Amino acid sequence: MHRDEALEKLEDKNLPLEEVKEIFETFQNDMEVVGMVAMNLSLRTSVYDREKGKSPIMTELLVALSEVPDMGSRWAVAKNPHTPAQILQKLARDEVNLVRALVATNPNTPTECLYDFYEDEKIVRDGISGNPNAPAELLEKLAADSDKLVRLRVAENPATPKEVLQKLAEDVDKDVSKAAQIRLEEEA
Repeated sequence: MHRDEALEKLEDKNLPLEEVKEIFETFQNDMEVVGMVAMNLSLRTSVYDREKGKSPIMTELLVALSEVPDMGSRWAVAKNPHTPAQILQKLARDEVNLVRALVATNPNTPTECLYDFYEDEKIVRDGISGNPNAPAELLEKLAADSDKLVRLRVAENPATPKEVLQKLAEDVDKDVSKAAQIRLEEEA
């Protein structure tokens, strides 16, 4: 298969995963093709339907993509809901803060990584605030963050405990307090 043909085929998110794997194996040293493989896998998944696109081949490709030097590919692996926990643990130590930030948002990220991220850069801490599997203890700490967007994501997070929402409902920022009040009304 010619490189241009491979790139064109990868634009189809319904391309059989067997073909995606074959293209990856054929062009694994071509970072443009590798990036398109990562993009193809991203297009197959949904944050709303976590089972969509799940398969052994998907997992195998995500593991392989986690090893490539292309940051965009690792970024796609970090946010993918099918990425295995052990790969997320490895990417939690990535030198690129955006990769770590996306690992922090991934519901499959092990809890111990989320605790480690609390001491990381702001962009990485921001990721924890929207993670639906973030521990209540971390969400409580993040509810006191100086950054209004972090507090807003904590207020919107379905995992945030009622007591934390009650504190956020009194937040000095109108958007944060309104989001917390809406969540409290939904739970009532």
